[in-house]
Amino acid sequence: MNTRLAAAPADASTLDNRRTTSVSPLISPALLREDHPVDAAVAKVVQTGRTETVDILDGRDDRLAVIVGPCSVHDPEAALDYARRLAAKAESLREDLHIVMRVYFEKPRTTLGWKGLINDPDLDGTFAVNKGLRLARKLLLDVSGLGLPVGCEFLDPITPQFIADIVTWGSIGARTAASQVHRQLCSALSMPVGIKNSTEGDIQVAVDATRAAAASHVFPGINVDGLAALVTTSGNPDCHVILRGSSAGPNYDPASVEETLARLAKSGLPERLVVDASHGNSNKDHVRQAEVVQDLAARIASGERGIAGLMLESNLVAGRQDLVLGRSTELTYGQSITDACMDWDTTDDLLDTLAAAVRTRR
Repeated sequence: MNTRLAAAPADASTLDNRRTTSVSPLISPALLREDHPVDAAVAKVVQTGRTETVDILDGRDDRLAVIVGPCSVHDPEAALDYARRLAAKAESLREDLHIVMRVYFEKPRTTLGWKGLINDPDLDGTFAVNKGLRLARKLLLDVSGLGLPVGCEFLDPITPQFIADIVTWGSIGARTAASQVHRQLCSALSMPVGIKNSTEGDIQVAVDATRAAAASHVFPGINVDGLAALVTTSGNPDCHVILRGSSAGPNYDPASVEETLARLAKSGLPERLVVDASHGNSNKDHVRQAEVVQDLAARIASGERGIAGLMLESNLVAGRQDLVLGRSTELTYGQSITDACMDWDTTDDLLDTLAAAVRTRR
């Protein structure tokens, strides 16, 4: 005789959301764009910035692209203060450098930590994402309104619908370079996108991602009304590799650059790359970023052509500080709460050094 108890009757309501504590409505991209629209002047800054970036990548423009700014924005006021200084510097060096401000709102984490302004704009764990999206879009418009193009890292595949129309240059981080979702996303984006080598130093993963992003894809996403949609892309030919070093050490040396260019050529891709002076290339020491930049400047002055651009982590105040959730009023103005950054004065000098290197190469 079978003595096993009969299973409880199936109930559809128990099959889903077993571990979801809440689902909240998100503002639609279309509504956010209507609330914070792009005017003609900003549109010109974005389009010109994208065109000039692509011209540098393709070798039609002999300037150097420099993506520089805070590791991640946590204080829009301080970010705009930084942007005003950078805009004036960019204008003074525009004959030699194409400067794009790094305005990152999403912070990928190896384990846990603050995930960025969009995710937690109040720095207190309340996750007011709708507020974060509004703050992010307004800041991009304000920075672009200064005549300064902006660059963003795209982490969540939904986020671009809210802000990508204002972005001149995009990036995919080391932790997501191998992600099929992010490769498909790159193929749809309207701006050039840099893709980093992995945290372990795998350069081929970035080369493969660049090749995949250049192809057409069909994938599920959302449209500007926030509705689920099937996205069909034509591919993005303006993606490129970023050498960011690794846990094993730097990879901006001549041999690593030459190897990366050879891998790109073997894959039938343009021989161009960007070097991130931070992260593994400076062993996560913001002071050593200057050494990396000075070394690269000397190579550029000597005729190096494979390096199309540099990335620098910079803020008003050097170093970093710890965030205690809910105590943001105690933070030092203009200092990073994520990766340590160079200060403005150091950045100002290094931009002059890079501009001089470009003039010497000419």
